Amino acid sequence: MVRIIEVKQSVFADNDAQADRLRTDLKAQKTFLLNLMSSPGSGKTTTLLRTVGSLKERLRIGVMEADIDSAVDAETMAKTGVRTIQLHTGGMCHLDAGMTEHGLKELQAQDLDLAILENVGNLVCPAEFDTGAVKNAMILSVPEGHDKPLKYPLIFTVCDALIINKIDVLPYFDFDMEKVKEYALMRNPKLKIFPISAKTGEGVDVWTQWLYEEVTEWNR
Repeated sequence: MVRIIEVKQSVFADNDAQADRLRTDLKAQKTFLLNLMSSPGSGKTTTLLRTVGSLKERLRIGVMEADIDSAVDAETMAKTGVRTIQLHTGGMCHLDAGMTEHGLKELQAQDLDLAILENVGNLVCPAEFDTGAVKNAMILSVPEGHDKPLKYPLIFTVCDALIINKIDVLPYFDFDMEKVKEYALMRNPKLKIFPISAKTGEGVDVWTQWLYEEVTEWNR
């Protein structure tokens, strides 16, 4: 009789256990980890720049920029003055708990209030792996269309916050704000939704206030 081994199930189970251990460690050291996901071109780095700019006077912040290659985003983020490192995934389209834990050690996150992981640009793979983050957030930009919760259900299901970016270009795209909210809440009724323009700053204060309150609550 041939033995059948569910490798994928085993990989996810091991990763989930490591992610839970990492969250326990983060709670003990009072560090909040945010996992930020999106497709390429959604404005993830620009949104992060706005987020860091709004919170860096109130919180000790560090950022981990994850990419398959290059250090462009890390160099941009480092100019804000917050602690920043670049993570190369070696061709992988996601980070798992082990990679994230290694990144946190390199970031020296034990003395940070908030560590932000800018995950690899992808709506599929990053959503499958628990990184050990306290909260998951994703960015959907207006040009991508309002039907994405129907096409990529998992990422909307695992996220705690949905940032709808580039609302400054709403007049130029066939994007239905009410429909995207309806579709997203179908996937996750507890999802917090924040329409913003990272370019103009509109709506960013509402998003960053929510994040600040979540960090403060976790670090008590």
